[in-house]
Amino acid sequence: MPKEHKKRGRREEQKKRKRDVADDSSSKRHKKEEAEQAEEADVFLQEEGADGVTPGALPFYGMLDEDEQEYFKRADEMLELNQFDDLEARNLFLESVYKEADGKELKIANSQSCSRLLERLILLSTPDQLKALFQKFNGHFLNLVQHRFASHCCEALFIHAAPVVTQELTKAEPLQTPPSSDPDHVYVSMENLFLYTINELEEHLGFLMTDRFASHVLRVLLVILSGAPLERQNKSVVQSKRKEKVGISGSEKGQEWVLEKRTVPQSFVEALEKVINDSVSGFEPQHLRSLSTHPVGNPILQLLLKLELSHFGKSRAKNEKSIIHRLLPDDPIAEGTESASFINGLVYDPIGSRLLETIVENAPGKLFKSIYGEFFKERMGSLARNEIAGYVAGKILERLGKDDLEEAMRQIVDQIPNLVERNRTAIIKTLIERCVAREVDTSPIKAQLEIAYGGSNGFEVTRMLKLSEEDGKPNGKQDHSPEKVHGSLLAQTMMAADGPLGNLIFDSLAKLSPELSIQIARDPTASRTLQAALTSNNASVIFRRKVIQQFYGKVGELALDPSASRVIDAVWDGTHGLAFIRERVAEELAENENSLRESFVGRAVWRNWKMDLYKRKRHDWVKQSRYAAGNDGFQSFPESNGDSTSPQGHNNHRAGKQMTAIELARQKHAASKAAAVKRKDAQEKKKR
Repeated sequence: MPKEHKKRGRREEQKKRKRDVADDSSSKRHKKEEAEQAEEADVFLQEEGADGVTPGALPFYGMLDEDEQEYFKRADEMLELNQFDDLEARNLFLESVYKEADGKELKIANSQSCSRLLERLILLSTPDQLKALFQKFNGHFLNLVQHRFASHCCEALFIHAAPVVTQELTKAEPLQTPPSSDPDHVYVSMENLFLYTINELEEHLGFLMTDRFASHVLRVLLVILSGAPLERQNKSVVQSKRKEKVGISGSEKGQEWVLEKRTVPQSFVEALEKVINDSVSGFEPQHLRSLSTHPVGNPILQLLLKLELSHFGKSRAKNEKSIIHRLLPDDPIAEGTESASFINGLVYDPIGSRLLETIVENAPGKLFKSIYGEFFKERMGSLARNEIAGYVAGKILERLGKDDLEEAMRQIVDQIPNLVERNRTAIIKTLIERCVAREVDTSPIKAQLEIAYGGSNGFEVTRMLKLSEEDGKPNGKQDHSPEKVHGSLLAQTMMAADGPLGNLIFDSLAKLSPELSIQIARDPTASRTLQAALTSNNASVIFRRKVIQQFYGKVGELALDPSASRVIDAVWDGTHGLAFIRERVAEELAENENSLRESFVGRAVWRNWKMDLYKRKRHDWVKQSRYAAGNDGFQSFPESNGDSTSPQGHNNHRAGKQMTAIELARQKHAASKAAAVKRKDAQEKKKR
């Protein structure tokens, strides 16, 4: 039986959402008439764009026949494996595939089975091949960006064509027809190809902003026009989390779609400003605000707002046509205004709160201070306690001065036991980072964390790292829950703070039994805390010695574990000032040479510890190791050959029989220094 058709909306989600705002009356939902306006805006966004234009049904470009599909599938498999004899062979193969695909590009882009091939072709294409594909798509981009499969091809094309614009700009190539065997061939710059695409899409920007597939392509275009880098941590604003990763085995570049910051022509800056203006110009204020809670429209609104304020200056907020001014038109922003209702409605909204984070992060200083003082200054404690608003509170902390930060810390500190109980430690991590940066005393935070993670032995780092009995076992099921990740990140942040706060972690790790230390080393998440502890500038020599000694007898075994092997790598840096312990660990690795060489993980450890040098020329390894470890006075383990690196060798040195190279250099330096002092004294006597 068919299900009843229901309109999409936010009402049901809002009823189910849990909030911890009992002490805050301003966090209640909008009034009935405001909710009705929001519902009307949702319908508006779903049924037509801001420009009132809704493109019709997508055209059908035809299907590939069975032989063509089979050919392109085999070509896709060959490109994915990338097992060509040399670069020339691969280039010849690419040319043959392009020749076979000539005239069928639109069919391939819309094909579920063959669109991946086109993406891989784009990853390896030359600028001329990218231009040719651009020209094949011209006039069809409006349809392609809305297609489930072709939209990914458009993303790949735009991202890998963007650096070509910068190359042509720096080379300043003339816009003329180069020599070509094709009399109809005309040189077109990549800059113009992008501008043609923007012109093709600009009439439908309002609709495309909320289209399921086109919105991602539009975001990529905005980043390219701005010249901003497509950073890994910001990829969620541009790409869907479910985006399939299409790559090429062994490719030098291209598996990760990361654009670096680029120089862009002035025409791109002008086009970006026009796109920003046109994309929201058709929205009425209530419709624009509704876009802030739209699951597809919100990310692009975030990007538009960020680019507007970062590329055209904070003063743009005063422009009545700007996005920030249309969202927050009131000056000053006070309770009872439309701007106040909008902000209060975003704080606890799972989608809208992300836009509020962007506003807090990028708003001009005067506007931020106004918003903070009016809405958040007295509410930092309750905001931090909430699962959604806690992220907004974190962005607020990043912009506070020392005095405001101290006041916010006093409010949040009281909530730390509750935050720990609910595994909401991200806000605590941010608070510590900002207090360290602003030189605010962290003693109150330390006291609360000591209580929150306290146990029979005082502060217990294992509680923070969420260790269970199964964690760290060779065949046990590994727990990669967000709670464990946030606990590990909190511990690492605490260690970065010099003083009592970091000592909580160091002291607790030093007190662990060898069994628990090995369990932490084997755990994929918790081991990162151990790695950070061994390499921290704030870790004392005594702490590092205690922790490393707990691995004695298990070094070879740990070096074969994917997680613990990274801890053994960290031991190399952790033995700075402890040359004799470094040699002790190396001795254990040498004893397990066969098993290490048979393991991919073990070979990495063997290489990082320079164990080939240790086996062939131990004397040179010891000298290099001691120089790197910064501790030449410690004795190594005895060697039967009577080498100077053994205790017997040191005794012989004291008896005047043999000295190491570094000791000879030091003796020579001391003698030259003494001679210089004598010469200076003699000169002073002559002057008298």
